[in-house]
Amino acid sequence: MTYFNLENKVALVTGASSGIGKHFAKLLAKQGAKVVLGARRKEKLDTVVSEIIDAGGTAMSVVLDVTDPQSISAAFDNIYSHYGVVQVLSNNAGISDSTLALSTTEESWNSVLETNLTGGWRMAISMAKQCVENNVSGSIVNTASILGLRVSMGQSSYATSKAALIQLTRSLALELSRKKIRANALCPGYFLTELNEDYFQTDKGKKYIQSMPSQRLGQLNELDVPFLLLACEQAGSYMNGSVLVVDAGHSISNM
Repeated sequence: MTYFNLENKVALVTGASSGIGKHFAKLLAKQGAKVVLGARRKEKLDTVVSEIIDAGGTAMSVVLDVTDPQSISAAFDNIYSHYGVVQVLSNNAGISDSTLALSTTEESWNSVLETNLTGGWRMAISMAKQCVENNVSGSIVNTASILGLRVSMGQSSYATSKAALIQLTRSLALELSRKKIRANALCPGYFLTELNEDYFQTDKGKKYIQSMPSQRLGQLNELDVPFLLLACEQAGSYMNGSVLVVDAGHSISNM
């Protein structure tokens, strides 16, 4: 698809060792991008890199901790020396702590916000500065969540972090638009990954699935077109500050 052509674009994916981040890294490579996979677990990243290369793509890995500014700086320097300026940033690194608000510790709260919000801010600003310095256009896609638009029991810190990430996305879109950088947020519902499949095979998990409007989990390939629409300059050139929900109606239901 011409609209989704990313030939020779440099794309950085955080949280790329598993789940949605891993899927997006492979997707970007299929569209011709030079993909950089970032996460803390280098051995897992290298496995995914090998899979991409074996499939005919171009990829490398960098050790990346979004809570550590020095780690981020070193990663961008490493990428620049190998591939050049990062033109597509897929912000996926995130954690959660499913704890009721009255039981949430300050340490847990700070950890979730530091990773999901401040980490995403650090990555976006680092990428944007590099694009501006080199007069290169860019696209930031922040993976938020439907919990950035609604709430759920035991998810106060996670929902707050994702709601703030959406507002960060809008702020960046407003400030960076005249610098040829777009920023958009993707809000997935519940998608089947290796991180949640055990839970959704339990009786409690199956009951929750049946409460959804679609009565099924999303499959990762159902995020492909929405993600590429935001990431690709040709396809989403007039999308900036958008919040794209992909959840089969879950966020507008009563559950």
